[in-house]
Amino acid sequence: MQTSVTDKFNRGLRDLRVSVTDRCNFRCPYCMPAEIFGERYQFLPRADLLTFEEIICVIEASVQLGVRKIRLTGGEPLVRSNIERLIEMISSVKGIDDIAMTTNAYLLDAAAHKLKKAGLHRITVSLDSLNDAVFQKMNGRGFSTAKVINGIEAAKEAGFEIIKINAVVQKGVNEHTLIELVEWCREQHIVPRFIEYMDVGTLNDWKLDEVFSAAEIIDLIDDKYPVEPVDPSYLGEVARRYRFKDGKGEFGVISSVSQPFCGDCTRARLSPEGQFVTCLFAESGKDLRELLRKGVNKKGLVEAITGVWNKRDDKYSENRSSMTIPKKKVEMYHIGG
Repeated sequence: MQTSVTDKFNRGLRDLRVSVTDRCNFRCPYCMPAEIFGERYQFLPRADLLTFEEIICVIEASVQLGVRKIRLTGGEPLVRSNIERLIEMISSVKGIDDIAMTTNAYLLDAAAHKLKKAGLHRITVSLDSLNDAVFQKMNGRGFSTAKVINGIEAAKEAGFEIIKINAVVQKGVNEHTLIELVEWCREQHIVPRFIEYMDVGTLNDWKLDEVFSAAEIIDLIDDKYPVEPVDPSYLGEVARRYRFKDGKGEFGVISSVSQPFCGDCTRARLSPEGQFVTCLFAESGKDLRELLRKGVNKKGLVEAITGVWNKRDDKYSENRSSMTIPKKKVEMYHIGG
C-alpha cells in the first residue's frame, strides 16, 4: 500500500540519498580537510554501518511514502565493498524509477561495468577542475585528473548515457578554470553543474567572501559561450539549467547560498549508521538503525519516517542570512551532498 507524506510546508518525499560509508579516498578541503581527517581519524566501525539489508528496509518503507529516486553517496560510495550488490537489491524494489550515484570516480574505471550490470542508471562525477595543479589542491591528496577521466571513459564504455559533472566553485581557488571544464564537457556531451561553495558542516572554515556566486558563474560562461535559461526537468530540481545558444549542450548552477531553493525540496538523506536526515544542513537525524536492530516491522518503520517528515520545517538556506549565531550541522562527508 502506497501513501503520500508531506512536511510543514506541504513538501512531499520523493528522493532518498543514501550515504553508504563515511570513508573517502579524497580529502577535499571544503568537505574532509586533511588536517582533521588524518591517518588517526576514527571512522565508523563496520559493525555500525547499516547492512545492505537494513538499507533496503528503509528504502522499501520510503517507497511506500512516495520515494521514487535513490542516489548513493558517501563519503565515497565506491570504497564500500560489493556496492554493486546493493544496487542489484535496490533494482528489485518495486516503485524505484531511478538509481544514481555521486562519486569522485577515482575507482570508477574498474567498477563501471559492474555498476551498469547491477542496474545503476546514472552517474555524477565530482570534478572541480581539469587543471591538474588546481585539482590536486582541491582533492587534498595530490591525485591527478587522469584516473578520474579514465573512470568517466569507462562509464561511457559501460553504456551510461547520462553522466554529469559536479564542480564546487570557490573564489580564488578554481573559478579561473571553469571555462576549460565547460569546453571539455561540451566536447564530451557531458552536463557540468557548478555548485556555490557552501557552509555544509562545521569543519571547512567556510567564509561568505569565498563564494563565487551563481550569477558570476553564468556571466563568466555567457561571456564566452552565450546561454539562455531552460525550464526545470522536474519539480524540486536542484540545479538551475542553462543551454548554450549554439546548441552544444547545457550546464546547471546550484545556488544554495545566493539564491536558496528550499521551497520545493523533496529530498531526505540516510547516513551510513542509519540517521534519517531531512536537510543537508540539519543538526541531527532520527536513528533508524536502533529501530531496525530491535526488530521493527515495515509498518513501524513507515510510521517512524512519517513522523519525522510530518514535522519537517527545514529552510536553512532561506534562513541563513537572518541567523546571528551559526548552528551546528551534520558534516557533508557523513550524509552526502
